[in-house]
Amino acid sequence: MFFFTSLVALLLDAACGYPQWLFARIGHPVTWIGRLIAWCETRWNLPRFSFGRRRVNGTACLIVVMAATAAACVAFEAVTRLVLPWPFSVLVIGAAASMLIAQRSLYEHVTAVAEALEDGGIDAGRKAVGMIVGRDTADLDEAAVSRAAIESLAENYSDGVVAPLFWLIVGGLPGAALYKAVNTADSMIGHKSERYHAFGWAAARLDDLINLPASRLAALLIIAAAGVRAGFDARGGMQAVVQGAGRHRSPNAGWPEAAMAGALDIRLAGPRSYGGAVVEDAWMGSGRSDLGAADIRRALSLFRTACVVQAASVALLGLVTSMLF
Repeated sequence: MFFFTSLVALLLDAACGYPQWLFARIGHPVTWIGRLIAWCETRWNLPRFSFGRRRVNGTACLIVVMAATAAACVAFEAVTRLVLPWPFSVLVIGAAASMLIAQRSLYEHVTAVAEALEDGGIDAGRKAVGMIVGRDTADLDEAAVSRAAIESLAENYSDGVVAPLFWLIVGGLPGAALYKAVNTADSMIGHKSERYHAFGWAAARLDDLINLPASRLAALLIIAAAGVRAGFDARGGMQAVVQGAGRHRSPNAGWPEAAMAGALDIRLAGPRSYGGAVVEDAWMGSGRSDLGAADIRRALSLFRTACVVQAASVALLGLVTSMLF
């Protein structure tokens, strides 16, 4: 059942995304989770608390958020299956799960960077890419803006598409929602700043762990997409992963970034600036570094193909599973 639910979720997200009118009325599951995290953080992460107490409180916050998320999703699934017969229950649960997958929104946000560079020049490109990355963007040239956009596309393909899909297949709607809860907590409090270093420790560590399978799978999907589309280099993607993924400062981001860099024959990652501080990182890939909007477009084309390969794989696995069991 989870395979078919996952396929419904993928197709609905690709076709519709999350409607803006719905977001304006009720928000989004991520914003609901974010409010709970913020409520806990303002009460349990006080400066007067010791480092150890804030770490314990941050772990408790994560447990509360995960428990609330799981309870809501288990109840929703149970009621849906009780009220609606198959396949209508699959459609409804799949529609709910589609809110946790970000194929369409990711494509639109990265496309906006390419359009900004093409239509408004470097200043518009910096502004657009600043909406999707955390690094300093004020001094980026066109190549750095393009590199940042492609890196965001690759990393968020893993975090925002493959990972929730993987946990949706493994654990149904609760599995995907729990992943999203941990990922949201990591994005909000999983930083090494003075305020969050202790409180966000559990969220950061657990997020690294649950993203391990998806980051490797995302790299394989990108390489597979490069193998079925002309103009991309699947072998180069594989070589870049083998040579560079393990050298990235993140245990997960290097995999899809290296695969994307090798498949496009470009270079990604490398040194970048956050809050005025330069962060040294290894380069992913050994190709061109002089990038532009056309390279963002090529990366988006490869991303679309990877999403098609992904959906086809889910459909095939669902069919095989239904025949066997």
